[in-house]
Amino acid sequence: MSRRWPATLAALVVAGIAASVLSACAPTAGDRPLVVVSTNILGDVVDELVGDDVEVMTLMRPGADPHSFEISAQDAARLRAADLLVSNGLGLEEGLQQHLDAAVEEGVDSFVAGEAIEVLEYEAGDAAGTPDPHFWTDPGRMVDVVDALGPRLSGLPRVDPAVVDARVADYLAELERLDDDMATAFAAIPAERRALVTNHHVFGYLAERFGFRVVGAAIPGGTTLAAPSASDLAGLVTAIEDNRVRAVFAESSSPDRLMRALAEETDTHVEVIELYTESLTAEGGGAEDYLTMMRENTQRIADGLAE
Repeated sequence: MSRRWPATLAALVVAGIAASVLSACAPTAGDRPLVVVSTNILGDVVDELVGDDVEVMTLMRPGADPHSFEISAQDAARLRAADLLVSNGLGLEEGLQQHLDAAVEEGVDSFVAGEAIEVLEYEAGDAAGTPDPHFWTDPGRMVDVVDALGPRLSGLPRVDPAVVDARVADYLAELERLDDDMATAFAAIPAERRALVTNHHVFGYLAERFGFRVVGAAIPGGTTLAAPSASDLAGLVTAIEDNRVRAVFAESSSPDRLMRALAEETDTHVEVIELYTESLTAEGGGAEDYLTMMRENTQRIADGLAE
């Protein structure tokens, strides 16, 4: 004798079978290789390159300062279990470097983005002569990083190299479009107005790529952990006036009080504009991924310095 199941029960059985099949096909977290990334900017890029085939653990939280953020003991333990460790390098991760070094000493495979680019050195201030780690402000340097990182990701265990290679090619095309769009936007700024003032030196690579002058920074060094003196600030006020700077740029991951006080000291009207420079934001914050961050900064710089 046949038995008819209620429609709702039959639907539940079918859904359960389908879920079982999908879960059997989908890789679990334990099956996927683990890539640990130091900064959230590089974490976003790695996510774009590997998709769901790799577990990506980004250590730096949204809105954090890469020069000073630290990690928990649990994060440090996972770092030492990674299949690949991706870091910025060039002295950026000051509060994290000891953990990165310890993991490498224990045999964790490591990729340092700063080793894949042509490095600029700071030209002035307390950091003069040392490497500038803020290469991501030039999308051309990010192309170099992705070119070098792609083979390391496609060579991870249990990963389809063709899939990763295709994602790398797509992202490289996005970076090329970003570079072209930035060049077009900045071309509208008169040469005499291409002067950048920030709260610390973060735009050296952007300045070199797109023809800006770095007039100065409120914090005279490459790290937010330094502190300005009264004479440093007085000299910067003079430089702002001499260069007829129309806008100074504060960073979203740092308080803007110093930049506002600086602007108020000048004899001309100077606008303070916030940029996303060293950290992505959480969802809804305006800079949730690297490409969005760069496009938003480009628009704000172009608007702030245009006629």
